[in-house]
Amino acid sequence: MKIVFIVYHDILGDRITQLFEDLKIDYFTEWENVKGKGHFSDAHLGTRTFPGYNVVRMIAFQEEKVLEELIAGVTRLNDEITRHDDKIRIFQLPLEKIL
Repeated sequence: MKIVFIVYHDILGDRITQLFEDLKIDYFTEWENVKGKGHFSDAHLGTRTFPGYNVVRMIAFQEEKVLEELIAGVTRLNDEITRHDDKIRIFQLPLEKIL
């Protein structure tokens, strides 16, 4: 089992939602208006100087196949995004248990 955190700029919300619908992923926890800055990317702090926010979706996967499809989908979306700062990030971790 794996747990994944997807971090993306709020302007990409429609694309992420569509990807989840296409993959029939209807289970996740979402944090909106997340402030942050990644390596070699612009800060998203919701200010005039650093506009916009990030969104984080957390998804627990019991099936590797669905996770692989999500990674492939995010890779396709990232191929369409020209600005490196706007690329979608996936952080994958082992998941020991779901209660």
